[in-house]
Amino acid sequence: MTNISVIIPVYNAEKYIEKAVASVLQFQEVQEVLLIDDGSKDRSLEICTSLAQKHPQIKVFTHPDNQNRGVSASRNLGIDNATKEFITFLDADDYWLPNRFDAEREIFKDQKIDGVFGAISTEFVSERGKAEYLSKFGNQGLTTVNYHAEGRKVYYGLVEKNKNFGTFFSMIGLTVRKTALENPKRRLSENMAIGEDKDFTIKLAYEKNLKTGIIDQPIAVRTAHENNSITKIKNHTSVFFQHNTVLYQALYHWSKTKKEMPPDIVEVFRYKYLSFKLAANSGLKKYLLFLQLLPFNPKLLKTRYRYFALKNNPKE
Repeated sequence: MTNISVIIPVYNAEKYIEKAVASVLQFQEVQEVLLIDDGSKDRSLEICTSLAQKHPQIKVFTHPDNQNRGVSASRNLGIDNATKEFITFLDADDYWLPNRFDAEREIFKDQKIDGVFGAISTEFVSERGKAEYLSKFGNQGLTTVNYHAEGRKVYYGLVEKNKNFGTFFSMIGLTVRKTALENPKRRLSENMAIGEDKDFTIKLAYEKNLKTGIIDQPIAVRTAHENNSITKIKNHTSVFFQHNTVLYQALYHWSKTKKEMPPDIVEVFRYKYLSFKLAANSGLKKYLLFLQLLPFNPKLLKTRYRYFALKNNPKE
């Protein structure tokens, strides 16, 4: 594991980008850093250009006409241009810790392993950022899974077929072989404002052989501040329900195309999609839609789906 490409989307991150870059350049294995400026309005592009002049590993990319295309389009541009054997991800306001590749160096000696992921922690740099983060996620602990797993067991854990594993890991803790992403369809959805990383990692876990790395201590740090895009969409708002409808609709339709997909997982995606769709509505419209969907989706009567769909009324 001697050559790694790091993909860093950059948007209005002039306060943080130099620290992020310094955290990746501490590793000899990092041979390529792709800074993808996403139409920043501050000095981010200027700083990226300056960093590229100082460090030959750094390459700077922008979208046509310096458009703001979003984090998924920026990561996808990075994937398309990465040239090294392994691909990793970091956000411009986050940073890696010195143990970032301690597990990966050993695990990737096994050629059957396509990707490794580990735990991340959160650093609060403003009181408002802390309040918004805690309001959304409710705790300051690690973003991690609860036990080690490999292969299909990772996938079954993420989709809750195997209980208590954990349903999410962060992209900034993921390292994947470039060969695992050679299929141009294996990219992040550019149609999702939230959930695009969950959509990507769930599909990757099904299609490729992922393994847990360090999961009991952080290998990277997410910075929480008032401009985090992840906290701008508040829980239980109409926008929150709408975006989760898009996420689970995508997972449902994708799962139906996989011949070996367990039917119970297809069903979970289907009913989560319908539950979020119902929750996004309110009043009479919600109940009329429920009655319209019920004859073809009788398991909406199950408590976990019915309660979520009908008792959640979107906040503005």
